[in-house]
Amino acid sequence: MLAKPAVQFSEFKSNNWEHEVLSDASQDAPAAERSVNTSRRYFLIGATSVAAGVGVVGAAIPFVKYWNPSAKAKAAGAPVTVDISKLAVGEMLTVAWRGKPIFILRRDSQTVAALEENQLDLADPNSDLPQQPEYAKNLTRSTRPEIGLYLGICTHLGCSPKLVEADNFEDGQGGFFCPCHGSKFDLAGRVGSGYPAPTNLEVPPYRYDSDTVITIGLEGAA
Repeated sequence: MLAKPAVQFSEFKSNNWEHEVLSDASQDAPAAERSVNTSRRYFLIGATSVAAGVGVVGAAIPFVKYWNPSAKAKAAGAPVTVDISKLAVGEMLTVAWRGKPIFILRRDSQTVAALEENQLDLADPNSDLPQQPEYAKNLTRSTRPEIGLYLGICTHLGCSPKLVEADNFEDGQGGFFCPCHGSKFDLAGRVGSGYPAPTNLEVPPYRYDSDTVITIGLEGAA
């Protein structure tokens, strides 16, 4: 703890530190002693100012740190890169993005033709509702007809639909079936009419970095 200064200040009456008024006892002190006391006074003022500045900086560091996103928060929304070179025709790959499943489906030419020709009984066959990016607003709901990407969450109450091969719709086309409440979607993620799910499966933003590499969470050219 710092010792109490020997110099006693009277009431401060000036904005100029050189004109501060010392007590009578200090005025009577020898000139050399007054010089030492004045130097000590300036030292204490400077030390107090530095300590206050350090305190402000120390208080600001946790505040700034609080506003910086953590590594976990960054990872939660970070893009995901997927290699689909080994994804065979008729197979589906499920990956996680933002903690949610993303279905990546490779369709054969017959399936693509059926999606383009047969509208079945769909609630939103032309994808008029904004459940996909503009570049996926087509009959296959994808940039490449044979590859479809869909958020694997039913738009009714959030269950995860299952891929079925032939018994989803009456013509045996196949699609996605939600086991929770029976909603059915075709292989473009479009929901059938009259089912609990109100809208088509959502299409996430994505782009192709190459013929076999997809980045989910980014759009535009690589």
